[in-house]
Amino acid sequence: MDIDNAVVIVTGASSGIGAATARAASQAGARVVLAARREDRIASLARELEGSIAVPCDVTDQRQIDALVRTALTEFGRIDALVNNAGQGFQATLEQIDLDDFRAVLELNLVAPLALMQAVLPTMRRQRAGRIVNVSSGTTFGDVPGTGGYVASKIALERLGAIARNELEGTGITVSTMIPFATETEFMSSIKAGRAEAEEMTAGATFDTPELVADAIVRLIGTGEPRLDLVPKEYGGSR
Repeated sequence: MDIDNAVVIVTGASSGIGAATARAASQAGARVVLAARREDRIASLARELEGSIAVPCDVTDQRQIDALVRTALTEFGRIDALVNNAGQGFQATLEQIDLDDFRAVLELNLVAPLALMQAVLPTMRRQRAGRIVNVSSGTTFGDVPGTGGYVASKIALERLGAIARNELEGTGITVSTMIPFATETEFMSSIKAGRAEAEEMTAGATFDTPELVADAIVRLIGTGEPRLDLVPKEYGGSR
């Protein structure tokens, strides 16, 4: 897909990987629909990125998802790509997992991306073209104690996307998975539970920039490859 002039929805666009992806897509010529709960941030970013619009959206609310898609179609008449980036961390051992916290993380990291895919697919089918990129996590490459709840949500998202890709074969729509490594974002400050434990686990680690991940996501939109990871080879990745 040629991203120039494409309409790209980016969730979680108020900071980190989402904001960087919006900037990278805009620089490549895309018209970006910025979706996030923090209206002030995406409004500011929309003013920065020519041809972009900000749509406040809690992706766990179906009515807000529907409104997001309607707004994109009203403004641009099409939706060429969806980047399912909104998500939240979670750190707790199996015995310590609060089930309400776990359900909330599954709702945001797994159910919401599915709802968004369902929301854009009718338009993409009519267009006979579309790109969906689901953002997973490099933590899925290991069995690190305390990451079970978070990894479960992301592994499920990866399999959901891979199966959707096969289901959509021949339609012109591709579903891809982006797997970042540790990235310098607000991830730690927004973690659902276990922030101190997560910070201790990552102490001294070298973090990638959000811009590195954003460039990889824009590449996936363009190529439609099944998956792309930024995980170093020593951790089982391809980088």
